[in-house]
Parts: sequence; C-alpha cells; structure tokens
Amino acid sequence: MSRMFEMVGGNDQMLSNVKTMAVLIFSSLVMLTASGCVKKQPPAPPVAKVIPKVDTLNGEIRVDNYYWLREKSNPEVIKYLEDENNYTKAIMQHTEKFQQNLYKEMLGRIKETDLTVPAREGDYYYYSSTEEGKQYRIYCRKKGNLEAAEEILVDVNKLAVGHEYCALASLLVSPNQQLLAYTVDTTGGETYTLFIKDLNTGELLKDTIPDMSGSLEWANDNKTIYYSTLDETKRPYKLFRHTLGSNPKDDELIYHEKDQAYYLNISKTRSKAYLLMTLGSNTTTEVRYLKADNPAGEFKVIHPRQHEMEYYVSHHGDKFYICTNDNAKNFKLMETSVSNPSQKNWKEVIPHRDSVKIDGVDAFKNHMVVYEREKGLKQMRVVVFTNNQSHYVEFPEPAYTFWPGDNREYNTSLLRFTYMSLITPRSVYDYSMDTKTRDLKKQYEVLGGYDLNQYQSERVFATASDGTEIPISMVYKKGVVKNGSNPLYLYGYGAYGMSMDAGFSSNRLSMLDRGFIFAIAHIRGGGEMGRYWYDQGKLLNKKNTFTDFIACAEYLINENYTSSDKLVISGASAGGLLIGAMVNMRPDLFKAAIANVPFVDVINTMLDSSLPLTVTEYEEWGNPHDKKYYDYIKSYSPYDNVEAKNYPNMLITGGLNDSRVKYWEPAKMTAKLRALKTDNNILLLKTKMTAGHGGASGRYDYLKDVALRYAFILDLFGIKK
Repeated sequence: MSRMFEMVGGNDQMLSNVKTMAVLIFSSLVMLTASGCVKKQPPAPPVAKVIPKVDTLNGEIRVDNYYWLREKSNPEVIKYLEDENNYTKAIMQHTEKFQQNLYKEMLGRIKETDLTVPAREGDYYYYSSTEEGKQYRIYCRKKGNLEAAEEILVDVNKLAVGHEYCALASLLVSPNQQLLAYTVDTTGGETYTLFIKDLNTGELLKDTIPDMSGSLEWANDNKTIYYSTLDETKRPYKLFRHTLGSNPKDDELIYHEKDQAYYLNISKTRSKAYLLMTLGSNTTTEVRYLKADNPAGEFKVIHPRQHEMEYYVSHHGDKFYICTNDNAKNFKLMETSVSNPSQKNWKEVIPHRDSVKIDGVDAFKNHMVVYEREKGLKQMRVVVFTNNQSHYVEFPEPAYTFWPGDNREYNTSLLRFTYMSLITPRSVYDYSMDTKTRDLKKQYEVLGGYDLNQYQSERVFATASDGTEIPISMVYKKGVVKNGSNPLYLYGYGAYGMSMDAGFSSNRLSMLDRGFIFAIAHIRGGGEMGRYWYDQGKLLNKKNTFTDFIACAEYLINENYTSSDKLVISGASAGGLLIGAMVNMRPDLFKAAIANVPFVDVINTMLDSSLPLTVTEYEEWGNPHDKKYYDYIKSYSPYDNVEAKNYPNMLITGGLNDSRVKYWEPAKMTAKLRALKTDNNILLLKTKMTAGHGGASGRYDYLKDVALRYAFILDLFGIKK
C-alpha cells in the first residue's frame, strides 16, 4: 500500500524531473536567428516540491501532492510564490517597455483629476474627487451650494500612507451630518477597522473598533451605531450596538447568527425610518426591523426564515414592500402593513412572470422604481404611488447596463442612475419620474479623441448542447471582417446568479484598436436570463456553465468571428473556475487563457468548513461530504482534472491575502500544470503579495496589472506595440 502511495504521489515529481532536465538541456543549446544572432534562452520554470498528503473519503484514496502550499507561514511557500513571480517577470521582461506603453496609453484616456456628480442630502452636496498622481479618492462635501468651500471628509491617500493596500468599505454620515463613520482595510483580507470623525472639529473620536465586517449603520439619534463582526471564517455573524463615547468592549451584543450558512447585514431604509437586519444564506433570507428613532428597542422578525425562500424589504409610509421568490421563481412584489407585517398579511402588487425577473425595488416618497430583467437586459419600471400608473425608462442600444446612482433623498421626483454600454462611456443621468425626461449630468470623458461611432456592438445567440440559446454581447472596431482571422477575447463568469452585463471600459480600447473583438458569454449560472438561468448552472447542473461557454466559443469560430488559434478566454474568481474547467475540457479550442484569482481547488476547499464561504456555498456547489456531490464536483474541479496533455498558454493570478479564493488555489493549479502538461506553451503565475481578492487597491497599480495581462496576450499574437 505504501508503494502505491509513493507511485501515485510520485508521478508529478517524475514528470517534473524529466521536464526540468529537458529545459536545462534545451537552455544550454544555442538557437540562432535568421540573422545569425544568439537569442537569450528563458530561465527554467520553478518546480514545486511534491509532498503527498494522503487521506480517504467515500472509500476513495485521495492524494494531494501540493497541499503543503497552504502553509502561509512556511518560508518555503513564500519562496515558491516569489520564485514564480520572478519567473513571470523574467518571461515577460522583453515586454516591459510594451507594458509601460500600454500603461501610459490607458492612463492617457483617463481624466486623472476629476469629480463625481455631487449628490444632495439635506443642506450638503457630497462627491469624491481624484487628483493627478494620487492613487486613491478624496471624499468631500459642500454646504448650501456647489460654489461653497470644499470640506474634505476622508482623503484615502493619507490613510494609505505606509500601506501597500488600502480600501474603504463604508462611508456613512450621521443623520445630522455632523459625524462620519468609515471603515478601512489595509491588507486586502477584508477585515476592517471602524473610525468616527467629528466633522465640526476634524478630529477622530476615541470610538475605534477593529476586526469588523465593514457593515454598519447609524440610528437616528446620531450617537448609536450598529455594526457587525466576523467569525473565524470571516463571516459577519454578530450585531453590536455602540453608543458614542462608551468603551467598545462594553458594546451590547444584539444578535448572534449561529448558523454558519448565514451572513448578517445591517442597513437602513431609504425613508430612514427603519433599520433592517438581513440574515441570509445563498437561498434563504430573514429580515428583522427596528424603528431608527428607537435604537434601544428590539428588532422584530417580518417573516421567519423558510428554506429556499428569499425576501427583501423596502419601506414607504405605512407599508413594507417585499420582493420575494416564495412560489415565484423570478420573484414577485408584495405589500404589507408595517404594524403587522407577517406573511399572512402580504398582498400581491406585481405578480410573478416566467419571462421577467424582479431584481429589486427602490421606494421614494411619491414613486417606486422596480428593477427588472427581461431577455437578458435590465430595465427600470417607474410606478407613481398617487395613481398607480407605471412606465418603463427607455434605453437605445442593443446591449447595455445601468445601476441606481447616489440617491440620498427620499422626497424627490428625480432618479439618478448611471448608464453605459460596450461603446457608450459611463454616463450619469437625473431622470424625472414625473415628466419622463432625463438630464445628462456627466459623461465621463475618454481622453485622446474617442469616437464611439468607430465601434460597433452586437448581441448574438449560440445554441447550447441541450438546445438552449446563450446570449453573447460583442464589441469591435468597425471594419472587422468575419473571415476567421480576428483575435477574440471571450469573457465569462456564470455563478451565484450574478449577471455580467455589457459595460464600457476605456482600457479595453487598447485591445479593440489592435484588432481584437471583445465578447461576453452570458452563460447559465449567472442571472442574465432570470432565476431559472441561475438554477440551471448550479449544484448538479453546474456543467451547463462549461458546456454553454464551449458552445459560445464554437459559435464564434463557426461564424468566422475568430478561430481557435486566435481565441483568448478570461474569467475571475468563480469565473476562474470556468477558465480552469475550459482548459481541462477543451484545451484545443483556445490559444490562451487568463484565470484571475481562480476558484480551482473546488473539492478541497468545499471539504474544509474552516475556510471563508465554504458552508454558505454548499447551496452553490453542493457539499462534497455527500458522495453524490463529491463525485459530481470531482468530475469538473480544475485542480483534480489536470492531466498529462497539451494546454493553452496561461496566465494565472492570485492574492496572498485573499480571503475568498485562497492564494494556494492558483498556486497549486500552477504547480500541478507545470508537472503534468506536455506542451511548451507559456504558463505564468503572478501572486500579489500585499493584496486580496480584488488585486491592487490603487488606481495606478491596477492599470499596471491590466497592462501585464494585455501585454501577455498581445505578445502571443506578435503584436509588439
């Protein structure tokens, strides 16, 4: 038996040794170019040690040769990650000037010194600004009018001094607008510290609270704050009440969510009348409410949690409006009395529709905005409370997206929203819900003479293996000929019911202007086509996500938009799982793949309940302690399905402090690929040693990461400038 373990555990090492020897021999040879000059040979790639970890599950002997890479405190782990980073730098060294040029090119399209559109709240106008040469935003306000003196609330550039990473999660002004509560993370690990600033004096209060989730809310007395803390898996699970001036150690515990599948969030209704504590898993929610004027009171349950029933609450006058999927897969809208909001008193306002999903509701004093999704496109429905008349906001393009803006006022007829498409830059509108007119407040400038008329977007459909039509959104520069010779960048996600809508990116122009087509595959597992779409791409239907993506790639090839040797695929996080599955299932279909912070070690992560997200995500992927789910997950888990065969060129990224997808997932995937793959294609791992899931926090550092990815792709196609 021990020999069997040695053999199973030794296959990767044997192949690694052979490949390393081959690389060393090859590196010692002299390759002459046509001109007779000697080319410098690349260094040998790092080889991760094989230290087999053996266990048994469901009667199966499991061997993990790279489990040891989980040991973050082990100097050899850090050395391996640094060796991989150095190898990436060496392989990409010849593109460094190109990366710098791409960085300057992308930076040159951005108005570095700029302002957001001010949002009014009471007597103040709130906005943020950026300044040339500074990595982070500066949050400001003006009193009375926009010509008044500027008051700086928080300059994140100053908070970031001495830190390589800095991010704000919350920035909340007290109801009387005299105090500011904000939370800061300086590691990328998504653990925050709460600070409170006196806006009259500019001084920080002593009420500093570390190790919190970032979720907080003010009560209406201007001295009580509710906030949540994290358990050992970084799950927001306890709600505390803090009174300004008191010792945080004495804060009262209001609620403790003991079910590991549930997260806790605290918020306030737009009317500012109620605090809402939402307890939610991936499939079930429970909402508790408390009058914001009575912070010493007790939260009351609207409807106790009911398995696989979700509901979300908005307030208007003497009613709660409730968006729920109870016997309504795509959700329906209900109303109930705030005096007795139990489910038996719910009355239907908008019925369930199989073809239209309700994404959410915004309630204002005289209007309600219902956010819907039909045929893969978002839409806004405005309802007037006084006469119950409704209308839809019109959008002109075939593929687009929008989201609600900074709507701070309750008593207003203006709805602020941000709109963009694949060719239209981010545009902020104020929409009159009474007159149905819109006022463009700002379209964010793309410097360098961008002309949207030079580009074209379209929406097409691929047919999946089961006959389902899969939407694809595309953009390219006009003049592209469908002859199969175009390089194409195909992006996908397909998880959690999240929709990857057609948005604008000025960075993307660096690819489009060099002949690339950019496409988004709206595959199942996402939410683009409603809740059914999501359900058909999760749990024991997860493989639909992968076969949908393959169908999209094959459609684009068959319709001569591109060819397999011109096709690049990309995804991040759960989208990185997609990319990992693709290179295992159809490595022949793609020239290159980019997997950012990829969730690729699915079995091992979902077997470890001590990790963030694991228990909550049993409802997304399944619990592998159940053999039915174990066998299914194992059949697609990227790390478990790496084998000795050819793979496309790959760039994989990770973040050392990532709490969502641990750094070892991309590291283990890379190590196993290095040991087993039989091709000479490029394989690179880039780990950000001071960042988390979102990568670099500074806007300039982020652009440098994009430049690296673009240079990797363009260089493969012989595009050097």
